[in-house]
Amino acid sequence: MRRTDRLFDIIQILRDGKLHRAQDIADRLEVSVRTIYRDMDTLVASGVPVEGERGVGYMVREQITLPPLNLTSAELEALNLGMAIVAEAADPELKAAAESLANKIDAVLPTQTVAEADAWKFAVYPFADAARGFSHMAPLRAAIKSRQKLHLAYRRIDGALTERTIRPLHMEYWGRVWTLTAWCELRQAFRVFRVDLIEDVTPLPELFTDEPGKCLSDYQP
Repeated sequence: MRRTDRLFDIIQILRDGKLHRAQDIADRLEVSVRTIYRDMDTLVASGVPVEGERGVGYMVREQITLPPLNLTSAELEALNLGMAIVAEAADPELKAAAESLANKIDAVLPTQTVAEADAWKFAVYPFADAARGFSHMAPLRAAIKSRQKLHLAYRRIDGALTERTIRPLHMEYWGRVWTLTAWCELRQAFRVFRVDLIEDVTPLPELFTDEPGKCLSDYQP
């Protein structure tokens, strides 16, 4: 498993808000406890609000969200895309400019949100594929608003391509990676898809309505 994928899986484990021992996470992901310790340090440095310590356990107490900036959805997507691209740039001048931009964002935020704003700074181990999938953000967002079913071509982390018909419900931002929570018609269950692993999105003519057990309010991470 690539480290990028493991960091994402750790976030998914922690998102339930419960305390998780490093040993349990290591067993689940089939890595060493030392590896989990290093990954936790990386997530904390990336701005993910992980709390805990070695020998006790880790948890996420706060909802992982963007700082409360007055941005439109389109502005938010543009900012994320730009930061993701520049974070991978080899040009030191561009990296310096991006760091300056992050500092300016920090400066206009209320004092109590400055710590959360550190998430805009560059992670110790940034998600390298952050810019992938941004071309799908517009149709995904539109389908969520219009409650329209979608056909996805999705590249799993093992490299296999799968196709799904879904009911898109919600998108979230996790340390430079966007995820899509949806009801999967194939599995008849909730699934969380990484937007950067979506190969193709096709809107379907069928709309959906709330049904018991298939709504976002029914989803339990």
